[in-house]
Amino acid sequence: MIRNMKAGRVTAAVLAAGAVTALAGAPAQAATAPAGAHWSADLSIVDGDDVNVTGAGGTLTLADAAWHRTARVFAGSEGTLVTAGHKLGSPANRVSAELTADTPKGTSIDVDVRGRTGAHDWTEWTPAGTTLKSSVSEVQVRISLHSTTDGVRPAVKNVALSADSAPQANAVTAGTELTYKVYGTREGLTGRTTANGHVITARDHFVALPSGKSLSPKGTGNYSVRVCRTDGSKCEYAPVWDVGPWNEQDDYWNPASVRTKFKDLPQGQPEAYAAYYNGYNGGKSGLGYKVANPAGIDLADGVFWDGLGMSDNGNVNVTYLWTGSGPTGVVSTAGDPMNVRASASTSAAVKGLAANYAKVNIECYVEGDTVTGKFGTSNIWDRIGPGHYVSDTYLQTGSDQPVAPHC
Repeated sequence: MIRNMKAGRVTAAVLAAGAVTALAGAPAQAATAPAGAHWSADLSIVDGDDVNVTGAGGTLTLADAAWHRTARVFAGSEGTLVTAGHKLGSPANRVSAELTADTPKGTSIDVDVRGRTGAHDWTEWTPAGTTLKSSVSEVQVRISLHSTTDGVRPAVKNVALSADSAPQANAVTAGTELTYKVYGTREGLTGRTTANGHVITARDHFVALPSGKSLSPKGTGNYSVRVCRTDGSKCEYAPVWDVGPWNEQDDYWNPASVRTKFKDLPQGQPEAYAAYYNGYNGGKSGLGYKVANPAGIDLADGVFWDGLGMSDNGNVNVTYLWTGSGPTGVVSTAGDPMNVRASASTSAAVKGLAANYAKVNIECYVEGDTVTGKFGTSNIWDRIGPGHYVSDTYLQTGSDQPVAPHC
């Protein structure tokens, strides 16, 4: 990420991990650049997955200089542009950015990138200039604008991008998805706006995690979770559409080598937990707030009440689905979540819900009741978790045939 708080017109370059050091004259990591791996972000196209920005005249700035999302209460504003995917001529594992911008006092700009590792899979959002977890063939860029003063706007003139292959660092080994028990709280806030621009509806179905690394663009579930009661009796598969609670840079599910902040905490332990129970960071969040509960996930009302049947905040088991590997599918319904069954039958016990847009891991498939869904009629059911089955006719997998082995 590029963050520049200087007033005036600036040009900042991120050359490698530890960009400040690199700019000061330290040698950058040795790298090789694929042919044609230089381009500029198109700042003029603002569409449905962008939040509170305008690209009029090719200059990106905040549309409303006094707007902020639901989870933040402060003066000033913020906004985000997510570019279209850019296909590389050959695989690379690092995308660097050179930013030309006007940044008045109290404003800042972040540039994060992610890469596609398969037909449907993306790496987590990563600050520009740091190595991705693997080589990728397509990248997206997320440009975030921040202001701490009402009416004051930063303005991005150009973001020049380049891709190369660098010595691998901070790699995360693919395998079974990570699961941790954390404290979950109800988000509520119907009618307000999430970090990805979604307007919260009554009984909505999404979650919030305290890091932008796992924020799905609006209308997608690139990053989704399975959240379950601790006894496993009810679960919901839901997309990550907001950032919070308490922190914004606490990807606690990652190991210390990758975790953005609070690297001295155990993997899987949210900063809020350590602050609440152990007085970590003086009992405050990374944003400086006194932590009033140990929450590591926020649950929209539909997840909280309908998916899990919760009546009060409490511990839940959360599986961070994008940390796994293997075939996947995206839940595609008319809008309402679909039932997750205990077996491949429409009369089997309901084990929970799978929200529209949630991206789920497909472990294997079985034959069962014939169902007519969004993608036709079939007797194929996919197992998406332990004892969790959904009809393949509601999963967008990119294939008319099963994408996983037979159970």
